[in-house]
Parts: sequence; C-alpha cells; structure tokens
Amino acid sequence: VVHIEGIELACYLDLLLEARPRPFILFDDHNCEYLLQKRAFLTDLTHPARWHAATYSLVQWLRLRRFEAWTCRQADQVVAVSDADAAALQTLVPGLSPVILPNGIEVDAYRPDIPPTPGMGEAALVFTGKMDFRPNVDAVLWFAQEVLPRIRQEVPEAHFWVVGQQPHPRLDPLRNDPAVTLTGRVGEIQPYIAGAAVYVIPIRMGGGTRLKLLEAMAMERAVVSTRLGAEGFPVHDGEELLLADTPDAFAAAVLSLLRNPDRRRALGRAGRRFVQIHYDWQVLIPRLEATYPTAGLTSPRG
Repeated sequence: VVHIEGIELACYLDLLLEARPRPFILFDDHNCEYLLQKRAFLTDLTHPARWHAATYSLVQWLRLRRFEAWTCRQADQVVAVSDADAAALQTLVPGLSPVILPNGIEVDAYRPDIPPTPGMGEAALVFTGKMDFRPNVDAVLWFAQEVLPRIRQEVPEAHFWVVGQQPHPRLDPLRNDPAVTLTGRVGEIQPYIAGAAVYVIPIRMGGGTRLKLLEAMAMERAVVSTRLGAEGFPVHDGEELLLADTPDAFAAAVLSLLRNPDRRRALGRAGRRFVQIHYDWQVLIPRLEATYPTAGLTSPRG
C-alpha cells in the first residue's frame, strides 16, 4: 500500500502506476485544491484591484480540476476530510466513493490551562496560521479593514493579534495600525491562543477543514467563524461557536462575547468536549489504520 498525502505528492503517481507489482494506491486529499482555487477566484473577482489574482486562480482552478480528477481516477482508494470535500470530488469523478476521515489534532497538546502570552490585554482577538497562505491573508485583511473598526467603536481596547510565520507583503500596511500586531514566527502558538478573549476565523476562501478551529476549541476559547471557516465540522451556531458572514454580523458576534465572559466560558467548554469526542487523533488513528486492511483486500486496478 502506498499512501499519497495531499495533491502535492500526486506528482509521483506516474511512477507508482508503472511499478511492478503495482501497489495499492491510497490518495488522501486533505484539501480539495480545485475548490480552494475556485473560491479564491470568485472572491477576488469582486474586487477590481484583485483581478490579477483572480486570473491566476482561474488558471489554477482549471488545471487542478483536471489533475485532481485524474489523481482520483488512478487511486484505488480516495480519502476526503469532510462530506463537503467528498461531494466536491464526486462532481469531478462521478461514481467515486471516498472514505471520509476528518483531520484531527493531539488534544493534550492544546490544554486550556496553558499560560497565556503576557501583555495581550483583556480584549485580545486572535487569528493563527501560515501568513503567506492566500486564504489567511484575505481573512486577516477583511477582518482588520471591515470588522475590527466596527468592534473598536464599541470596545476601543480591542486588539487584533495575527500569529503566524512569513506575513505576506500585502499585510505590511497593518504594521502601522496600533490596533493590530503581526507576530511573525513564534515558538509555540498555544500561549497566544490562550490569551484570546475571542478567537476569530474570518475565512472567505479555501477548502478542506481548518485545524485552527480545533486548536482554539481544544483550548476552550470562544470562537467566532464564518460558515466557510467552520465548513466540514458538524458544529452548531450558538452551541460550540458563533457563526457570522458579514462585517456587521461578525462584529456583533465578537462584541456579544467580549461583553459576556460567562458565555465565552460556556462556548469554550462545549468546544473542547466536541473536539475530544470527534477530532482527537486517539479517536481518529484507528479509523485511519482501518483503511489499510480494507485496502489490502481489494484487487488493485491495472
């Protein structure tokens, strides 16, 4: 059995197809890449200043749609991380039957008793991620420009902490904003998550599932996310987190939590229970391992 982890490694698929004996090929598509580029195209298309980026995404969308479909057809088993990703792959390859196995985290590494980074303040709004990744860049800019000013009208001490390596040059103007901190690379993200009064996920493009949501929930942080940011997780608005998609609604959700510490704690506790039950690797690893003996009983094609 050869396990291909992600579309980036599918470039070696030709070699596997030529191997004799031909191995059983399992393709774990932990991000539906063509869908990510499609959403990036549609988002940037609405802003004339971003049409050059929309053109790039259109080309990538069309190329990845072909390559991802070909990869799924060649693999003997395909793993998707969510029902939404599985459905997207099935539109590419009718009749495809992916195994749905979500991403997870090591819950013990994200304990709620980890001390916070000093000096973050009582109204810290935190976002974490690789900050040269296009969906993260878009999320930070949208939140900083459209949502944060609305929040600070009501809570002037609110401060946006952007935690992650390699901030893209598009984020450079935020360095002059006294209400925003770009940390760059940090040793551990957990102390920054611990310091969040509210953890925000203002994602507007992308695919797959976002581990940042699981990390924040595991640390009992109150989370406000777009619906796309929580896509693929069976969460319920008002139970494990709050969901909002417009600047006004997102700001209102954050403000409601900043003003209600008891509500923040309740959401945090519910979120951690949710992650422990469904997304701890201790729960998911046996399900991953189970794909291998099943695969071994199936005759490879070719």
